[in-house]
Amino acid sequence: NDFTLTVQGVKGACPAGESYAKQQLAAKKIPVLSCEGPCIRGEIARLAGNLIAHDVPRLARACHAETFFVPHSAMASWVNAAEKVIMIDGCFLKCHGRVLKNLIGEEKVVHIDALPLYGKYTDVFRMDDVPEEEIKAVAREVADKIIATLKQEGELAA
Repeated sequence: NDFTLTVQGVKGACPAGESYAKQQLAAKKIPVLSCEGPCIRGEIARLAGNLIAHDVPRLARACHAETFFVPHSAMASWVNAAEKVIMIDGCFLKCHGRVLKNLIGEEKVVHIDALPLYGKYTDVFRMDDVPEEEIKAVAREVADKIIATLKQEGELAA
């Protein structure tokens, strides 16, 4: 069932985020957001988001918290102004993507569920239960698959 959430407003914004988001907006970078949950699936999505934003010059990481909860911020302005936004969720619940689609419109969101791209750890919650090097290797695998898919589907075209 749909529901609403009331969030206490805030004055101000993150100074570093403001400067960064303004630079990304001016450069017309495609924002990349990700799940950042405490579980292994969220950690893999987060790391994969970092990797694809690092590897693909047209992409840059955006802060989901500032985008979602500081609507007057440059971060929110950048994400709202972008023609498309890459959203990497960690599992089938697609928590961040469901919020983002309501904020900016479903047609602008390239929504990716990372879990089917590697299909492991479905019975593991804590990221501490998987060796760090293995997490990094799986995130690299996911990032490579996402980049290939984005290129194939023309999402990275100028």
